[in-house]
Amino acid sequence: MKTFVLTISQRFPQTHKRKGENTYFPGKILDEIKIHTIRANYDLWAKRIEMINKGEAVLSVRYWYEKPYRSPQIEFAEFTSIGLEKLKSIDFENGFAYYVDIVKRNVLPVHVADIARNDGLYTDDFENWFKGYDLTKPMAIIHFTNFRYSNT
Repeated sequence: MKTFVLTISQRFPQTHKRKGENTYFPGKILDEIKIHTIRANYDLWAKRIEMINKGEAVLSVRYWYEKPYRSPQIEFAEFTSIGLEKLKSIDFENGFAYYVDIVKRNVLPVHVADIARNDGLYTDDFENWFKGYDLTKPMAIIHFTNFRYSNT
């Protein structure tokens, strides 16, 4: 069976204003406080998640033991079923993110504060985390629980 790896940051990255501080992401995922993660390259993740949900692959969620890319990875969770929503864009200035409701086939708003909280971050930390991203390109909201914005 194929394994897809998703690495989670234990510490805020060097580009973040809180660089080096603990994110507590592994524990937040296990405690279902961080119920999703957001990743660039929606199309790649959509293909992977389709394979996972068909039983052809698993998602191994890991963190770096010490320095990212320079130390071993530690697996702390494995998923055989995972959720996905498409995050179309984020508008920090107006406080909204826009996701695609696949059932209704339209784009709907959600408060950035809600997305940030569900991603395990305060709103200002969330905004700082994504400051280098092209927020006009679709991103994948990878859900670890049954929660979906389209169900709210």
